[in-house]
Amino acid sequence: MLGYTVLIAAVALERVAELVVSQRNLKWSRSRGGVEFGARHYPVMVVLHTALLAGCLFEAAHREFIPALGWPMLAVVVAAQALRWWCITTLGRQWNTRVVVVPDAVRVTGGPYRFVSHPNYVAVVVEGIALPLVHSAWITALVFTVLNAALLRVRISVENTALESLS
Repeated sequence: MLGYTVLIAAVALERVAELVVSQRNLKWSRSRGGVEFGARHYPVMVVLHTALLAGCLFEAAHREFIPALGWPMLAVVVAAQALRWWCITTLGRQWNTRVVVVPDAVRVTGGPYRFVSHPNYVAVVVEGIALPLVHSAWITALVFTVLNAALLRVRISVENTALESLS
């Protein structure tokens, strides 16, 4: 369980790093007239993602580590993190945890965006399943996946509307 706790702590620190990058990019975007879309769902997203980490730790305390499941899921978590940071670096200053559009910005279509419209959400979905399953926390994986699907339905709609203003 100690190793899993360290993993969850590392993911939490990674989220803090994301927020630092996001805040810097938000300041840059706003200084250029950036407009935020869908701000009302953002607090729900923060709570859900925080609950994922807490749920992982709580449920894993009552589960056994199953190597045949845990090690492959750890590899999937690492791959999801790699995809997430590929998205962040590809979008550069346009990347944000919020949906912010800078007037006259060019829509990014390179990197992972040449393959999938919303690759960061692929990373989120994959991680939301794999991270809990590293330590057999299947209830957390299931609950997060269902709630995240509802949130992503709203989020992707908001983001698509925002992206239309870049066309």
